[in-house]
Amino acid sequence: MTRLQQLERDANSLTEAERAAFAAHLLSTLSVVMSDEDEGVAEALRREAEMDATGEVGISWNDLKHGLGR
Repeated sequence: MTRLQQLERDANSLTEAERAAFAAHLLSTLSVVMSDEDEGVAEALRREAEMDATGEVGISWNDLKHGLGR
């Protein structure tokens, strides 16, 4: 079994909330690749610019984790 296969097997044994948190962590470690097929990226960039301009935070990381049941 390859290392990747073992990691996938281990990840699949986690709860849904744990897998979501792990997936979010993994995605945060990747360099940004933009794709705007459904205009979702444009909306995300608009919201990010709005939060940067106002200094507001949409939801804290702790609130998000709590909402996921962690």
